[in-house]
Amino acid sequence: MGDAARVLMYCTRICPYCNMADQLLARKGVKADKILVDELPDQRAEMVRITGRTTVPQIFIGTTHVGGYTDLAELERSGKLDALLASQA
Repeated sequence: MGDAARVLMYCTRICPYCNMADQLLARKGVKADKILVDELPDQRAEMVRITGRTTVPQIFIGTTHVGGYTDLAELERSGKLDALLASQA
């Protein structure tokens, strides 16, 4: 991929789903910008405010809120992840 989409991931250092999401994105050649909510509690509050969810990871591709790891993996399985990454680049 030439220009990569900006991917933002709210996560914690010890979350296995965060690591799996990071690995899936890495296989796509995408490095997520991470906000570590275990170190920045005010950012956790912001994550909950904008997503309505309390679990991590919460992933944004460009301006699109994807959801968590299972949502990201489902996009990949259905063949829609590449198109979303391309459309947000």
